[in-house]
Amino acid sequence: MATTTLSILKPSVNNLTARIFVRAAGLDFEEEDVWGKKTTPELLAKDPADLTPLLEESGLPKGALWESCAIMQYLCNKHGLDRFYPTDPGERAMVDSAMFYLIGTLYPLVARATYPRLGFGQYAGEVATADVTDELKEQARADAEAALAGPLDVYRAWFLDGKTFIGGDTPSIADMRFAATLEFLRVIDYDFPAWADEYMAAMEAALGDAYSEPAADVRGYIDYVRSSSAA
Repeated sequence: MATTTLSILKPSVNNLTARIFVRAAGLDFEEEDVWGKKTTPELLAKDPADLTPLLEESGLPKGALWESCAIMQYLCNKHGLDRFYPTDPGERAMVDSAMFYLIGTLYPLVARATYPRLGFGQYAGEVATADVTDELKEQARADAEAALAGPLDVYRAWFLDGKTFIGGDTPSIADMRFAATLEFLRVIDYDFPAWADEYMAAMEAALGDAYSEPAADVRGYIDYVRSSSAA
C-alpha cells in the first residue's frame, strides 16, 4: 500500500509538475483530487496555506509538504534520485536556479497572462483584482504576455545553452517544472519560439506516459476553456 499521498488539482500546472515527477520516478503513491475540497477544515488542518500539490507521508516533520519544487527536491533527496536532481553542487545549483527563476520571475508573468483566460483567481493587488475597467485588465494581461519573451529566452540562452534539457541529456526536476508551466501558454495561443516547441516535444518523448497522462488533464481543461469562450 502506498505510504505517500499526493493531493492535487488536475487543471493546475503547479500540480502537474509533481504529478509528472512521481510517475517519472516510479514512486509508490496515492493521488487524491481535492477539487471542491479546498478551504475545508480537514484540508486546512494539515495544509494551512491551502495549497496544492500537497505531499503527505510519515517521514516529514509535520507530515505534510506543499510547493511543487520542494516536494520534488525532498523526494529526490529521500530516494537518491540523482538522475533528476544532481548531487554535484554546481550542477544542483543550476537546477535550483532554473526553478527559482521560474517561481520568482517567469511564473508570475504566466499567471498574469493566462489566469484571466483560465478563470483562475489572482492575488490581491493585481490589476485583475482591482476595481478598474475590463479594458485596463486586458491591457495588463497583454502586457504580461508580451513580457514573457525575455525570461523565456533566458532558458534558451542560459539554462539550456545548446543542451536538450536543463539537466543535460535527460530531464531534471527543473525541466519538469519548466515544461509543465509552458502548458498554460496554450490557452492564450502563445507564439512559441521553435526551440520551445522542440523542447516540449523532447520532454514528452523522454518521459512518455509519465508526462502525457497527467498533462492530458491540463490540456483537456484548456480545451474546455477555449471552447467555452468561443461559444
